[in-house]
Amino acid sequence: MGTFLSITLILLALTSAANSCLPSDRAALMAFKAALHEPYLGIFNSWAGHDCCHNWYGVSCDPMTKRVADINLRGESEDPIFEKAHRSGFMTGSISPAICRLNRLSSLTIADWKGISGIIPPCIANLPFLRILDLIGNNISGEIPTDIGRLSRLTVFNVADNRLTGTIPRSITNLSSLMHLDLRSNQISGTLPTNFGKLRMLSRALLSRNRLTGSIPFSISYIYRLSDLDLSFNQFSGSIPEGLGKMAVLATLNLDGNRISGKLPTTLLNSAISILNLSRNAIDGYIPDVFWAEIVLYGHRFVV
Repeated sequence: MGTFLSITLILLALTSAANSCLPSDRAALMAFKAALHEPYLGIFNSWAGHDCCHNWYGVSCDPMTKRVADINLRGESEDPIFEKAHRSGFMTGSISPAICRLNRLSSLTIADWKGISGIIPPCIANLPFLRILDLIGNNISGEIPTDIGRLSRLTVFNVADNRLTGTIPRSITNLSSLMHLDLRSNQISGTLPTNFGKLRMLSRALLSRNRLTGSIPFSISYIYRLSDLDLSFNQFSGSIPEGLGKMAVLATLNLDGNRISGKLPTTLLNSAISILNLSRNAIDGYIPDVFWAEIVLYGHRFVV
């Protein structure tokens, strides 16, 4: 009887271990947690025990491999933990490079915590399965990792509302799966890569409120899926590429608050654009009567 009980207990222990996350993944998560401080909500209180795949707040695992696949930590949420506290989240600390040891990670969201600082660990570019990188609404500084273009599966890259500096890495145009790019409200400078149009899957490019200079690359007009382009409140100069008016699905074009000059391209007259903002630039010439006729006919909204 004793032998049978011992065998049963061993089998149960082995089954439990097989259904738990890898010890290496758990260790990486604990190192990641150690670099952060969340004083109000206690979201890390559930990060206890050996199985990080079971009831660890914001952590999800692949059901087959039991590897950590998703980390979803949002400082603004309708989750009961926020409603009970009657407040949004606040967290300080930094993103530990230990996160890069989770080499099956598919989604990393650490958003709207306001106080997280430090840099984006360069080793992020070594996560081959990463599809979503969302770090909006923190206090992150430094530069976008130079090798960000290695993330061939990345579909969402959102680092808006931080304190990032430096330039847009030229490797970013290698993100062949990228659909959503949001760099708004940082301190990023330099020019857009001339081959920005390589991002053929891109549907939204939001780059407003930075310090970008130079001309708007004509190659943007090659991004046939692009529906929303916001380059407002930068220091772009030169003329508006005529190709922007020939884009089939471009619905919003915001160039407000730049140094754009030259004539208004006639291609914009019959474009698919429904919201066009060209305010606070140096565009000259006149707006033809036919332009206003188009506004009435197609219900377009133009701000010049």
